Amino acid sequence: MWPKSAINKMWPLLAVDGMWSSVSLGSFCGTLVLGLILWKLAWFFYRYSYFYRAAIRTQTIGPVHPVMGNLNLIKEIPDYFELIQNKVQKTRTRTYVTWITSLNHYFGVCHPETAKLLLKSSEPKPKGVGQGYRSFIPWLGDGLLLSEGAKWERNRKLLTPAFHFDILKSYVTTYNEVADILVDKLAQAAKAEKSIEIYEPVRLATLDTMLRCSLSYEDNVQQKGDTHPYVRAVGRLTQLCLERTVKPWLFLDWMFLLSPQGREFSRLINHVHTFADTIIEERRSEMGNESPTTKKRLDFLEILLYSRDDQGRGLSDSDIRAEVDTFLFEGHDTTASAITWALYCCAKYPEEQEKIYNELTSLSDNTNCMSWESMKNFHYMNLFLKETMRMYSPVPMIGRRLTKPVQMDGVLYPKDSVFEINISAMHHHPDIFPDHMEFRPERFLDTNGKDNDPYSFVPFSAGPRNCIGQNFAMNEQRVFIARIIQRFRIRLDPEHETKVFPEAVTRPQFGVKVILEERDPASGFR
Repeated sequence: MWPKSAINKMWPLLAVDGMWSSVSLGSFCGTLVLGLILWKLAWFFYRYSYFYRAAIRTQTIGPVHPVMGNLNLIKEIPDYFELIQNKVQKTRTRTYVTWITSLNHYFGVCHPETAKLLLKSSEPKPKGVGQGYRSFIPWLGDGLLLSEGAKWERNRKLLTPAFHFDILKSYVTTYNEVADILVDKLAQAAKAEKSIEIYEPVRLATLDTMLRCSLSYEDNVQQKGDTHPYVRAVGRLTQLCLERTVKPWLFLDWMFLLSPQGREFSRLINHVHTFADTIIEERRSEMGNESPTTKKRLDFLEILLYSRDDQGRGLSDSDIRAEVDTFLFEGHDTTASAITWALYCCAKYPEEQEKIYNELTSLSDNTNCMSWESMKNFHYMNLFLKETMRMYSPVPMIGRRLTKPVQMDGVLYPKDSVFEINISAMHHHPDIFPDHMEFRPERFLDTNGKDNDPYSFVPFSAGPRNCIGQNFAMNEQRVFIARIIQRFRIRLDPEHETKVFPEAVTRPQFGVKVILEERDPASGFR
């Protein structure tokens, strides 16, 4: 033991030495943290230089602010599409770059020659901080829209049987049942001899179709209208996801969740997930030990529950919910957009409307119901729907992230570059469609379109990641348009302005108002 007197003499020295040890340790830690920060910054700017070199060689969509980039030119999402469209029309560019602040940017393609380089591959969706699809992850999970790699390939293979020819054929009866309700609602409104707004009733009808076909769920959605809580939640969630993409201060997840928009988003997410979970659990209980071979028709949810891969593994509960949420979201809003714009074009171009009506007359079996056999013989209807989707692309833009460098128009774009595929601008590119503002269904005749690149018209995307439900959607469009044109002659309300409002889907900002006139029952359809 040290003598107490010795300890008392040494204590000041020990205290001073300890103090210097603490200072030295603090200095070391501070230096280490500073060095780490500087290394991170150096790595960021070194890596960023590759993207920057590509960006400065690509045409911008407009003047670049030193801090805000192009954001100061964009008040609403439609402003963004207008900037790009104007750039395409003036310069005929095939690629572009948008600066989201001076340190962040997206590349874009708007021509089949550049778009096909991305569409032919299985490149994943951009889901990083500040990137478009990130906002949808809490809602849609890791479903077909957002998943990638081996998981995407496996689930795509498992879900393909849900859209087999025989399955799609069985849905035609459901399309007609939903159309019965929609047409009766329109007939009641037509009796007042006033214009009516058609986007909302059509959107409710397509959601009704999705719920019936995918989940065998019926809850008078069309009659309840936007008072149905699921309908309200889906509409609002879409808006919140898109608003976040143009607000850099909400890019970080924790900042978004602390904001009023984020809190509302979380509440609505809980609601739509509870809605889906309840239906899935009820169906699982109903199925019990049933075999899929004993059922005449399997809906989408049952196919998900029965699906097994080569190793005998099925989809997890989270996978099933993600696919249900994805199918309900993608399947009703985009189809509603396509049908609404088709009806708008019918009203705007009465000569086209009569061509469709005449074709329906020649194919009709004198019943209200539209049969599978009649749809197989549609010709002008198909041309008309294609031209409508060219003019008003239901999904105006999709995204991809490069997993390897790609050479495009003389510029080498590095790995991890984020690209937009601007379908709307591509469908209006003057090099592909010189008369792009002219509504002309005949352009899709085989003899006229033989020289066009197959990637010049991609309303459902293209390549391996194309829309798995495109035939489902097209058949639904055919039935709805046929049933409405059979029953009514449609005219635009001259006092209402229809404004195109591209967001996640291309919708009419203030709706589409039309005047409906009952056709002569002697025509044989009623």
